[in-house]
Amino acid sequence: MNLADMLAKDGIIPALQAQDKKQALQALSDIAGAATGLDVHDIFAALLQRERLSSTSLGRGIAIPHIKMPGVSAITCVFARLAKPVSFDSHDGEPVDLLFFLLAPEDAGGDHLKALARISRLVRDPSTLEHLRAAIDVEDLRRVLTIPVTSHAA
Repeated sequence: MNLADMLAKDGIIPALQAQDKKQALQALSDIAGAATGLDVHDIFAALLQRERLSSTSLGRGIAIPHIKMPGVSAITCVFARLAKPVSFDSHDGEPVDLLFFLLAPEDAGGDHLKALARISRLVRDPSTLEHLRAAIDVEDLRRVLTIPVTSHAA
């Protein structure tokens, strides 16, 4: 699964302004709503409900909020680097500065998991995280986000 195919038009935000987790999720909802035509309030409500189940933070400053919703035609990804890290109820206690938001169709079971796995493989590499945090602009971020990831599966 290629991240370039999932990234929303205008879905890379190099310096998202947010004071807290809720503001960050609202901003992601706004961007996803604009990209998909879905109701922003519905997206935001679903994101809040998902986060109440458990934080989508992976640790090391990374979170992958993800939801499935009716009316979504294809998996859509929004990436945001926060201007200032925010608390995200992370298991490691570290604030989050890199957000990958996945919005998937209700019936996208396997593809949704593949998309999550693709992002997980990308952020597993410390040099990739370093490049994401050091990138100057949207184009630099796009280059890092769309680097092919080789699988280490047997």
